[in-house]
Amino acid sequence: MPQPICQSCGMPMQKSEDFGKNADGSASAEYCRYCFQNGKYTVDMTLEQFIEKNVEIAKSKLGMSEADARAMATSVIPNLKRWKKLGN
Repeated sequence: MPQPICQSCGMPMQKSEDFGKNADGSASAEYCRYCFQNGKYTVDMTLEQFIEKNVEIAKSKLGMSEADARAMATSVIPNLKRWKKLGN
């Protein structure tokens, strides 16, 4: 079975604490703890704003170059469930 990834940001969810929480307190099977808490998204951004945020995170936390971070974000994020349903 493939490792689940957050359907908002693409983060691999490996441990139980990586998963977000539904409104009833159960673990979300689709979203990570950074993107989803209490049954709601933690940030209200456009797709473009979210991509920019993730580029900055990849550069500062993962040490990626701007070009690599942008290429990854623009190829992965628009294809995730959260963003697909917005028609992106």
